[in-house]
Amino acid sequence: MMSKGLLDPKVDFVFKNIFGSEKNPEILISFLNATLKPKNIITSVKIKGNDIAKQFIEDKYSRLDVKATTSNNEIINIEIQLKNEHSMIKRSMYYLSKMYEEQLGEGEDYSKLGRTVCINILNFKYLKTERFHTAYRLKEIETNEELTDIIEMHFIEIPKLEENSDEKDLLVAWTEFLKDPESEKVRSLEMTVEEIRRAKDQLVRMSNDAEQREIYEMRAKILKDKVSALNKAKEEGREEGKIEMAIEMLKDGEPIEKIIKYSKLDESEILELKKKI
Repeated sequence: MMSKGLLDPKVDFVFKNIFGSEKNPEILISFLNATLKPKNIITSVKIKGNDIAKQFIEDKYSRLDVKATTSNNEIINIEIQLKNEHSMIKRSMYYLSKMYEEQLGEGEDYSKLGRTVCINILNFKYLKTERFHTAYRLKEIETNEELTDIIEMHFIEIPKLEENSDEKDLLVAWTEFLKDPESEKVRSLEMTVEEIRRAKDQLVRMSNDAEQREIYEMRAKILKDKVSALNKAKEEGREEGKIEMAIEMLKDGEPIEKIIKYSKLDESEILELKKKI
């Protein structure tokens, strides 16, 4: 939770309620124009799957993402992630491909396929680049010539936003809002950017609503439990890997000292494994 009682807009339930609101589509329009910087400004959006059913809130594997189509005939998916999860790029590519493929019914013309964009907002550093915003398309490996812009993937890594970033860049402004909506920077932005003021108003309304706060607390806990479960699975996988390595080295007749060094298992654990081979 943010200081002074405002809910954290980086929790997917809150993010979806602000940026996926059919009552305030100008918030999403502003964010998309800031992120995509299109030649033809997006003037309207059709938001899909706006309702958040109780079973989605309680399911730690559900994706409370924002889906929309734009006035530029683009299909957009925005997902916000608090913690690093396994195979995130592959997972994002899977959803991007699925969105692209689902546009056509059987026998329909490929020319009907619209531009498909996936935007990943991350509350952690993930990519090697130093920039907080990166975008990827299909390009020729050596000449960098673009094949098509029909599919596009964006990453916004909040912790990479630098203190001296230019707030006149609207994406910087929106990222500041997500980073800390109660900061002096955001208070100043509210005065100049109407959409940010509306987003902050919506956040204040949610924060003052007892029912919304209760749902938020539940969702925040579920997301925390999900991360703990993923970390535990990762640790268990690591232990299994050590045991497999030790067994293979024992079968190869390697000395115990060497197996301890490479597997990082205790001598007693290795001797126990030896009995089972």
